[in-house]
Amino acid sequence: MQTVRVPLNISADRFQAYYQGVVENVVATTHDGRTVQFPARVLRPFLSYQGVQGTFDITFDANLKFQAIRRASRPSSS
Repeated sequence: MQTVRVPLNISADRFQAYYQGVVENVVATTHDGRTVQFPARVLRPFLSYQGVQGTFDITFDANLKFQAIRRASRPSSS
């Protein structure tokens, strides 16, 4: 399994195309510069009136198929 960290800032208006099923996948750039693609439907639990904002950890299996997504924990301030 491989986990990548992806920052997302998708407005509610833009996400509407994903939510309505017009667009099936999200293409994003990871923190380390790689491009990843994953199903838009997995972001629905994170949708707010502002859209989808935050940093997410996305896990893929050995065949690079989506497995899981979770909001990344924030680093503690020292």
